[in-house]
Amino acid sequence: MPMIEVKNIQKTYNGRTVVNIPELVIRPGETLGLVGNNGAGKTTLFRMILDLIRPSKGEVFSKGVNVALHEDWKEYTGSHLDEGFLIDYLTPEEYFKFIGDLHHLSAGDVAERLAPFLDFFNGEILNQKKYIRDFSKGNQKKVGVAAAALANPEILILDEPFANLDPTSQIRLKNLLKFLREQKEMTLLISSHDLSHVIEVCARIVILEKGEIVQDMETTENTLQALEAYFTV
Repeated sequence: MPMIEVKNIQKTYNGRTVVNIPELVIRPGETLGLVGNNGAGKTTLFRMILDLIRPSKGEVFSKGVNVALHEDWKEYTGSHLDEGFLIDYLTPEEYFKFIGDLHHLSAGDVAERLAPFLDFFNGEILNQKKYIRDFSKGNQKKVGVAAAALANPEILILDEPFANLDPTSQIRLKNLLKFLREQKEMTLLISSHDLSHVIEVCARIVILEKGEIVQDMETTENTLQALEAYFTV
């Protein structure tokens, strides 16, 4: 059974179609990188997969269940799209505890789950005695990514996870995502403008243009060259 299946979805705003995808199937354990220029529809697609907005037409299924009709899929799905997902009047510790409580994790469980993220945090997240809203955009991103993965979800959806991160943090995040893919066997959906990072993490790349899938390819040693050629035409 597919982990996620998109069937004939369209999203239209004021008569303009921003997403039009007849079919997209994501298998369990697959790592899919979604790339495209600004306005291609990447975030809109993720928001429909997460039932944050409803398609104008069509359906999204998670493990065979329509996400608009049931909520069971939320138990095994983690996501971070932007800082709006954060409760920014909490400290990171309070926020991680809140997420842990939602998933019935003890304080020890939360600490254990955060351990792989400590290099990524680089000493800038925990024990800072300040609210999430007072962190830089990059450090807010670190909090959001860690919180999304905290419950070891079967599906992890991240929109532009490398944005606003310094080069060291980008490399650490790339290694962290590989760890989640290999050790936790998560199904990863990642959008990114950083072509080199996304092909290192994802075994499959989908190019979205004007809301439509224009290429769907397996990652090979020639993928970066192919993507660069596509986006420089």
